[in-house]
Amino acid sequence: MMTDYAKLTATLEGLGYTVHTFDTAAQACDYLDSRIDGTTVGFGGSMTLKDMGLYPKLAAHNKVYWHWAGNFPKDAVDTDVYISSANALAETGELINIDGAGNRVSSTIYGHQAVYFVIGANKIAPDYDAALWRARNIAAPKNAQRLGKKTPCAVKGDRCYDCKSPDRICKALAVLWGKPSGIPTMEIILVNQDLGM
Repeated sequence: MMTDYAKLTATLEGLGYTVHTFDTAAQACDYLDSRIDGTTVGFGGSMTLKDMGLYPKLAAHNKVYWHWAGNFPKDAVDTDVYISSANALAETGELINIDGAGNRVSSTIYGHQAVYFVIGANKIAPDYDAALWRARNIAAPKNAQRLGKKTPCAVKGDRCYDCKSPDRICKALAVLWGKPSGIPTMEIILVNQDLGM
């Protein structure tokens, strides 16, 4: 399915977001590098951001906190800017994220001056139900596998089993139906290539 980026942009702008679309991750990375300077930046746990190589670029002229780079997750909570991806974005406008500790989903909702979502083409689904299905049955099992969890979804790699495993990483679900009023700037960066899980 091909995404109509003009239509998706209009939908998201109607929900209060600023939207930019790029053909490649490198272009999106350069854009963020030019926009974010001399400030504190928090990263959510995100293969998309890792794949882009965004951390070293921003860390050259910002104070960047990322638990994947040795910081504590709480360090990213107190920054001016927060950057994440999403497990899924519906063409109807809903942004969906599933989290284990809650640090990533909470930071995309409240507490920062600016939040940027970077969304690859593989994360886009036609509607809310399809986006939720993607988050639970594609993104979550892949992340559980990546983290070496012993959950049914990680072992079988095919879908969510709504397990009660102590290794379960799906403990918090955030759905943004529009830009939260407590965050002055919220941008969605659409990238027309597959990124992350």
